[in-house]
Amino acid sequence: MACSSNDITLSGLTALQICVNDTDRSVAKGNSLFKSNSHGGGVAVYGASGHTGRFVVDEIERRGLRAIRIGRDLQKLAATGDAERHGPARVARVDDEASLDAALAGAALVINCAGTFFDTAIPVIDAALRARIPYLDVAPEQAVVRSVFATRHDAASAAGVPVLPAAAFYGGLADLLASALVSDADRIDSITVAVGLDTWHPTLGTRLTGQRNTEPRVVQHQGRLEEAATPPPAGLWDFPEPIGRREVVLMPLSEVITLASHLDADAIESWMNVEPLRDLRDVATPPPEPTDDARRSSQRFVMDVVVNIGGERRRASASGRDIYHVSAPIVVEAAQRLLGGDAELAGGVYALGAIFDARSFLSALGASAMDISYATLSHPLLEKDQDQAHGE
Repeated sequence: MACSSNDITLSGLTALQICVNDTDRSVAKGNSLFKSNSHGGGVAVYGASGHTGRFVVDEIERRGLRAIRIGRDLQKLAATGDAERHGPARVARVDDEASLDAALAGAALVINCAGTFFDTAIPVIDAALRARIPYLDVAPEQAVVRSVFATRHDAASAAGVPVLPAAAFYGGLADLLASALVSDADRIDSITVAVGLDTWHPTLGTRLTGQRNTEPRVVQHQGRLEEAATPPPAGLWDFPEPIGRREVVLMPLSEVITLASHLDADAIESWMNVEPLRDLRDVATPPPEPTDDARRSSQRFVMDVVVNIGGERRRASASGRDIYHVSAPIVVEAAQRLLGGDAELAGGVYALGAIFDARSFLSALGASAMDISYATLSHPLLEKDQDQAHGE
């Protein structure tokens, strides 16, 4: 992947199309350049005091691993964690390389939970490459994930370090569901993702991301990334219960990039029902409130992925509670598999489905995280308002 940060602006598509669509989609396995050097090292969590970061720290410790809590504000870290239980917190700023390097000392891997990822992704990735440790994040921003694939693959490859952006509900889950439906030999006509949420009470980080996330969104059409239509197309989608049939609009997020990075598909689109988008637009919508001992909100989600191969429609669905909470088992499962040597691969930027056995990964998450189902469909789930040139 011969792209540098000078080749691409986030609003430009030409260089990115070369970087994502035309690169070799194979993953080097067997003669691995990456060897886990965990040796009892902890899992660093940048943004550990944030809403998702706290879920990630809890999940790391639930699995018997040691979390190294890192953040930008010592007072917030102290207020959200017990130093006796977690160990001393570390403070690092993304504009201070030395502080990032010191914060990652002794870590076996870093998970970045600190939004906005427009500000944090590249600096923390570069710190991970200097430390020669894997990097994962929970970025939903499509433009950020595009930039990571376009500008950091060569550096990660040279360092022998895996970089896994968007290893969470957005980006990672859809990629795993689609990957579970296909084989390496499949030539895919289309991949259609649909996210159904009963509500969306955004965190402050989500609010800030929405303010910054003004780059044109992209979908895949005829095997190439292109800007999504504006205004976005609308339609109806038949979600499984408890969401059911809902009005949806085209809303491509980071999953379009993760899917396009390794699956050979003519078309890739992502849709969302309109109710959570109304919640996001309403400044009076409150942040999520915990409703159980795990601090999960009452939010219900369903993610549908339909892969069309030669007229055969294969469906994978995931359903559960709280999209912020469920990101923790996804990203920590990926981290634990990397540290355990589950994936042998060369350094580089990868989607989850490119390096892990997707069905095994999803099964390992267990019913406590989400319910997974697979089916073959006899009819489309998406009824578009207007006949589109591409989609399901």
